[in-house]
Amino acid sequence: MKTSVHPTGSRIAEFARFVDGRHGTDLSDYWRLWRWSIDEPGAFWNAVWDSLTGLGRHGAPAVQSTRMPVRTWYAGETLSYAAAAKTGIAAESRPDSLALIALTEDGPPTRVTRAELARQVGAFATTLRDAGVGAADRVVAYLPNGPEAVVAFLAAASVGATWSVVGQDYPGPAAIDRLAQLDPAVLITGPGYQFGGRYRDCGDDVRALVDALPQLCTVVLTGPVAGVDARTWASCVEHDAPWEPDPLSFSHPLWVLFSSGTTGLPKGIVHSHGGVTLEHLKTMALHYDLGPDDVFWWYTSPTWMVWNIQVAALLVGSTIVCYSGSPAWPTADTVWSTAAELDVTVLGTSPAYLMATERAGHRPGTDYDLRRLRVVGSTGSTLPAATSRWAATALGDMPLVSSTGGTDVVTALAGWAPGLPVTPGEISAPALGVALEAWDDNDRPVVDAVGDLVITQPMPTMPIGLWNDPNGQRYRAAYYDRRPGVWTHGDWVTCTSRGSVIVHGRSDSTLNRNGVRMGSADLYQAVERLPEIADSLVLGIELPGGGYWMPLYVVPAPETSMDDRLRERIRAVIRDYASPRHVPDEILWAPAIPRTRTGKKLEVPLKRIAQGHDAAASLELSAVDDPSALEWFIDQLTGVTSASDS
Repeated sequence: MKTSVHPTGSRIAEFARFVDGRHGTDLSDYWRLWRWSIDEPGAFWNAVWDSLTGLGRHGAPAVQSTRMPVRTWYAGETLSYAAAAKTGIAAESRPDSLALIALTEDGPPTRVTRAELARQVGAFATTLRDAGVGAADRVVAYLPNGPEAVVAFLAAASVGATWSVVGQDYPGPAAIDRLAQLDPAVLITGPGYQFGGRYRDCGDDVRALVDALPQLCTVVLTGPVAGVDARTWASCVEHDAPWEPDPLSFSHPLWVLFSSGTTGLPKGIVHSHGGVTLEHLKTMALHYDLGPDDVFWWYTSPTWMVWNIQVAALLVGSTIVCYSGSPAWPTADTVWSTAAELDVTVLGTSPAYLMATERAGHRPGTDYDLRRLRVVGSTGSTLPAATSRWAATALGDMPLVSSTGGTDVVTALAGWAPGLPVTPGEISAPALGVALEAWDDNDRPVVDAVGDLVITQPMPTMPIGLWNDPNGQRYRAAYYDRRPGVWTHGDWVTCTSRGSVIVHGRSDSTLNRNGVRMGSADLYQAVERLPEIADSLVLGIELPGGGYWMPLYVVPAPETSMDDRLRERIRAVIRDYASPRHVPDEILWAPAIPRTRTGKKLEVPLKRIAQGHDAAASLELSAVDDPSALEWFIDQLTGVTSASDS
């Protein structure tokens, strides 16, 4: 591994000095610090708590045993997310400085000062307490990405209620599938939102959701919805009340996040107050180098775990940006122009948006004044190496860094930190405190070879459980059945001898041609480097009798015809940049590629449909971003295996 000295003045350098002074270590480069963080997990997380939270602890050990699954950290200790957020927001001594900037497509920005955010959280927490809501209850929301969701979450956390939110870009049935599982006491919702230049009225969905939650004691509306009897948001936050978070045990449930739900009822994943607080402080301070002088914006929806990462910047005192709208409206470069206007210092987006920026011919580093922007992050799917190379010139001096993780751990398992090199097509390093390895089929770690992504030491944001799983059977089956005592994440990766991580795709969608396996992400990186290709999806389908069919569906760029010459170019680029063994059996035109609402291609559900599984049982239509694209694929794939068998 290359030495990566922490940059002078960075928060990670300050943290390393803190640890060196406490333990007599020399952790002056990233790899020494990472190795120490996984060899001495108790000491590492103690140092995160003591140096970053501003909240004291009583000396309880981090864990009694590192044998996974570990459900209880810091037994007997109290650590409230809301208390840490209150401390972080107050880190900037000027109460009139901004905590939050909220944007929509059709109005001026809403700027919320630190003092006003604290006042609204205190007021809404008082509203909840007056309604009898406490630590045994759930508070849920069906909202766009705006200030109300942030205030309601922090207030719910303050009274110990478990939080969950679904964005209004999800239809009513998808919101019901998730939130009805929780039997919530309070629902916060609104009439609709603006997206792509058009107002989306959510009244019917809101009414259906309220009807599906008969146990509600309080409904709060941010705007009028006909036929819904509720309190107004303004009445819940208009009074002055101090923000006083309740003391809560480290393992008290903070929120329920839901899996994509493409293959059945969404899985409710429960994380703890203390675990999330420590992990997100580590990520914001040490990996993104954020503090009170920063403006942090990651384009997201409230349903995606990146919304939780967005809010986490409040823990370190940064100003956060909440945007409800299309990233490409009214123009394809809206994200870049907005980042320049708001003096964003750390910006997060997706590979799809970066590729769209590249195809549109934009060069954000020269088109806009991004002098305050020091890093651009990308997550949600694999970032193509070609896009990283484009960014090296189009973005200027700032690094474009990729990360991987997920809803299960509500953080990055691998990512970047100041001083780490950025190599196109790779993720710089495992995150601090993450004992990440690639294991082969014989459960042996491999380097510079493809294997299953596993975590061999516990993390505080590993779930404390799944919702409605009292004996933990579903929890163990989800993460530990394959390798007892070792977390198997479900991704297929290479851990390089340089320390970086290459993600090849989900292990359950692996392409296996004659026993030679390759991740779908590798093929996409090759195919989508062609300017004629706007999008693509590959399936590896085992057929009856031992056969194997590997079709590639491509969406041509505008004004591009699908012909034999283009097919041959696609085959050539796969042979040259991916694998000659994985040239598809067929290259087929598609009108669009269906994804989950968090941007993941629906490889596994479509593979199941092609193998004869019922479409309704294989995936949930409401979890898909483009139902018409999905229906097209269902028509194409239904009966594939039976036809091949005959």
